[in-house]
Amino acid sequence: MRRSTSAAASPLPPSPRRVKISPVPETAAVPPVLFVCVHNAGRSQMAAAFLTHLAGDRVQVRSAGSVPAGAVNPAVVEAMAESGIDISAEVPKVLTVEAVQASGTVITMGCGDTCPVFPGKRHLDWELPDPAGQEVDAVRPVRDEIEKRVRCLIDEIAQEA
Repeated sequence: MRRSTSAAASPLPPSPRRVKISPVPETAAVPPVLFVCVHNAGRSQMAAAFLTHLAGDRVQVRSAGSVPAGAVNPAVVEAMAESGIDISAEVPKVLTVEAVQASGTVITMGCGDTCPVFPGKRHLDWELPDPAGQEVDAVRPVRDEIEKRVRCLIDEIAQEA
């Protein structure tokens, strides 16, 4: 906890809300969405966190990577905390055929030919800069663009329901 020597302490910023990004049982009423990037350490983690945060249990959210990293990018964790979403407990997950098959919508983010495409699945490719190795200042614009796209996705899903 911070201590201040001034008479009037400034309030601490609100704690980020912890978001658990894990599969929930699929039902017909809950459309499944899978976000995929190479390392599942940046873009797909942010997208899954925003969709979970903004849509709640109206959407089943998964994320995965074709070659998962050992941990989520710390600059991504920091940028998401600035938006009030705590993804510090998330870990990169490997992309499986089963995860793709179980998803109605698959959104890829820069994984090129390493991401499988299955007939009958809605497939979107979001071209976004890779935040790997970047400082938080470079991650913020990517985070903000992902949030905009996720908000549009929620509107599209609501119209399809």
